Amino acid sequence: MASLQDIRRRIKSVKSIQQITNAMNMVATSRLRKAKEAAVANKPYADKMAQVVSDIAANAGDFTHPLLEARQEGKKLILVMASDKGLAGAYASNAFKEAVAGIEDKSNTEIVAVGRKTDAFFKNRDYEVAKSYIGISERPSYDNAKEIAVDLISRFVSGEVKEISMVYTRFVSAISCVPETVQLLPFGNLAGQGGTHAEYIYEPDAQSVLGYMLPQYLVTTIYAALLQAAASELSSRMNAMSNATDNAQELIAKLDLHYNKVRQAGITREITEIVGGAEALK
Repeated sequence: MASLQDIRRRIKSVKSIQQITNAMNMVATSRLRKAKEAAVANKPYADKMAQVVSDIAANAGDFTHPLLEARQEGKKLILVMASDKGLAGAYASNAFKEAVAGIEDKSNTEIVAVGRKTDAFFKNRDYEVAKSYIGISERPSYDNAKEIAVDLISRFVSGEVKEISMVYTRFVSAISCVPETVQLLPFGNLAGQGGTHAEYIYEPDAQSVLGYMLPQYLVTTIYAALLQAAASELSSRMNAMSNATDNAQELIAKLDLHYNKVRQAGITREITEIVGGAEALK
């Protein structure tokens, strides 16, 4: 049976862990508020960008562009977004499962990793990690999205890869996040995305405007995914740390009860020994 000193040491250790998890919960809650606001504020812009590109494509006629070119030869590339740090529950592992499920040929697939956990996961499993972006998962910026988009466009246009998809975690609510896979390049049927199309006056023409818009559309899509992933990561960490804090409190209560039982048993044993010694002296 554990001694009273061992139990006290265990209670002290659990209380220290509880203080850490509670502090991390508060930090994640504070950051989640900002991340959620950024994701929500960006959504109307991303949706409008998609609608405008669809409207322009519907008026562009027979339009060709390097980012629309379908290829048969080359590798596939997957942009995987996860976290730089752990302690976020199953957030990262769910994104990795989604990514791995879409890989048919490991040797014919490249990974562009967002997050230290993503980089480590795929390198440890002998995937080809073409590039990694570290330190941006919680607080992504538009410049980060632009840098990623420029790199992806370069790889696609050069013929290094034939297809690019993206795996990220869509933020639904503070308690719900869903991993999703989206094809980035080549762009699909852009004209079919918007239903009824608006009419615009183009200068110089619809084809030129669409050619300029497509790279911007890719940047916007990646930036929206980065914001969604950041909110998902922070909500997952908030929930994980909240659960850890509650579990620590339950464990402390059980240890307190066990401590009192052991102490009471010790007192009872001492009383029994005293009474037995007194009886022996009679």
